[in-house]
Amino acid sequence: MAKASAIHILVKTEAECEDLKKQIDAGADFAEIAQKHSLCPSGRQGGDLGEFGQGRMVPEFDKVVFTEAIGKVHGPVKTAFGYHLIEISSRTD
Repeated sequence: MAKASAIHILVKTEAECEDLKKQIDAGADFAEIAQKHSLCPSGRQGGDLGEFGQGRMVPEFDKVVFTEAIGKVHGPVKTAFGYHLIEISSRTD
């Protein structure tokens, strides 16, 4: 079973998500932004979700984590929870 580890930031609006992505692209620390802005409890750990198997997250999130480039910030990714920025730390088949 495929597994991955990722960090993410969850916010309510696409505009806020875009703004945070610009800050990260300009050099802001992803973990610090997550601690300050993420609505997910994982924000306290810098957005760290640890390792999880394919199919454990909502489909929109899962698709990004298991198909997109590792080490790059992806998003905004819209789910029922809000808008996410996702950085994939690792992935195994």
